[in-house]
Amino acid sequence: MYKQEAIKPYDARQEKGQQVEQMFNQIAPAYDKLNHRLSWNIDRGWRRKAIRQLLPYKPHAILDVATGTGDFAILAARMLQPQQLVGADISEGMMDIGRQKVKAEGLDDIINFRKEDCMSLSFDSETFDAVTAAFGIRNFPSLDKGLAEMSRVLKKGGHLSIVELTTPRHFPMRQLFWLYSHTFLPLYGKLISKDKQAYSYLTKTIEAFPQGEEMMDILQKAGFRETAFRRLTFGICTMYFATK
Repeated sequence: MYKQEAIKPYDARQEKGQQVEQMFNQIAPAYDKLNHRLSWNIDRGWRRKAIRQLLPYKPHAILDVATGTGDFAILAARMLQPQQLVGADISEGMMDIGRQKVKAEGLDDIINFRKEDCMSLSFDSETFDAVTAAFGIRNFPSLDKGLAEMSRVLKKGGHLSIVELTTPRHFPMRQLFWLYSHTFLPLYGKLISKDKQAYSYLTKTIEAFPQGEEMMDILQKAGFRETAFRRLTFGICTMYFATK
């Protein structure tokens, strides 16, 4: 078990997946505003870089895991122009907002949302040309199981692109990030989302989540043969790329 898997938003006795679903349903109306404001809108650039990794491969069928309100899915549809893009998430509250955004963008014919348990995806093996995930895999009850499922539904030779929040490694950004994530982030998150635990939970999972070289080993164990990573914005975020 990895450290972040033991961290739960609310009740230590309840199953993590149920709590994550409850948390995201609860904060869904404020999620987009909080995401962009708390990252000073830098998250938009991170997503763009992660999608750009897939441009040379022109994937026709894409699965966006832990799709949330669909920001990554919408951007991927615009940049990569796939024939089909499925956004999968455990939270209907988040996806309902995503559906509204997709309709407003006129992308209904390309993007559709499905409620999925990422520990046991309902798709057939080797269905997708590419699998993506933005800021979601650290909420998996089992990282190994979730990544193995992403590998299973990916075609042989297909590609995985992940972007995830991480802890900066070097002074002074490490200390500044700690200060920001332990003071302003949970306070502002509570104020906007009305959920005092959600953004404290998110901070704890960022700090506990494996990153960099350790993630390379984890991805290879999950079935990926070529893996690489790149730290962005002084290590606040890390981009991962892998080939099955």
